[in-house]
Amino acid sequence: MTAKPATGATIRPARLADLAALQSVMDLAIGTLQSAFLAPAQIAASRAVMGLDRQLVADGTYFIAEADGALAGCGGWSRRATLYGGDHSAGLREPRLLDPATEAARVRAMYTHPAFARRGIGRALLAHCEAAARAEGFARCELMATLAGEPLYRVAGYDVIEEIVDDRGGAPVPLKRMGKVL
Repeated sequence: MTAKPATGATIRPARLADLAALQSVMDLAIGTLQSAFLAPAQIAASRAVMGLDRQLVADGTYFIAEADGALAGCGGWSRRATLYGGDHSAGLREPRLLDPATEAARVRAMYTHPAFARRGIGRALLAHCEAAARAEGFARCELMATLAGEPLYRVAGYDVIEEIVDDRGGAPVPLKRMGKVL
């Protein structure tokens, strides 16, 4: 399914052939968009606990927003229990399927290319993911927000459930678990 949000971007499912481009956008977004919130050591540590989760691509729940002929952003949702982290993130993997009747879908790995920041790409991807989760019977979504992402999620109706510090990457990275009723 391909959608065209109000931003003028086209949203489509990510494919295995997109993995290198996705990794590049994720690395750039972490390094650039987090710089107003985190020290360099924390940005480096963020890469250890965030990033590409190929399971989302395999499940068909990860999407790419393309605008002006470029990969403008990416993001997905999951029916699996893992809340955040990439393939390489130690201790975060929980592949069990969630029960839509009692558990919240997970919004995962939302990244905007810095050249497209503040143009509605993240909001369009988030709305796309929420609609897909709702269509599969989920009544709630949860996510783990970075400090850079938190304002977007607040505007979209998410509330903070808990604040954590993830220091598995060598420096403390503040994160906020947030949730929303769909």
